Amino acid sequence: MSLVVGDVVDEVAFTVEEGKVGEFARATAALDPVHSDSEAAATAGFTALAATPTHVVVSGHHRDQRAMVAHLGLALERVMVGGVRWRYHRPLVVGDRLRGTRRLVADEQVGGRSGRPPMRRLTLETAFVDAEGATAVEWQETVLERGR
Repeated sequence: MSLVVGDVVDEVAFTVEEGKVGEFARATAALDPVHSDSEAAATAGFTALAATPTHVVVSGHHRDQRAMVAHLGLALERVMVGGVRWRYHRPLVVGDRLRGTRRLVADEQVGGRSGRPPMRRLTLETAFVDAEGATAVEWQETVLERGR
């Protein structure tokens, strides 16, 4: 199955868990107590512990990444991350239930100069909506596949 621009690549659902917030805070050296102390989070205006800014990458643990690679027709041994960025509509907190829909938004050939084969550059966007259906976070990934 090959996807075209606009197609849904996959969907995922997960809950922002306190343990994962702590793991991400430690892994990213996020020292702000809003990630580890409920009282500090409440004082800062959060309803629960705040997730770190890159928390939605946890969705990768709930997705079938091999299926994504196959759907996009990629050769995994030639794939690398080209970049990521996030757009938050609101902070995430422990207990948030999110559903993400990842779409292919661009698929292009780039480079190919000096005798090198062109690379394939894919742009994927995931919109994460909360239990009320409001978009909480948008995540854009650029994936590069080296030419043969």
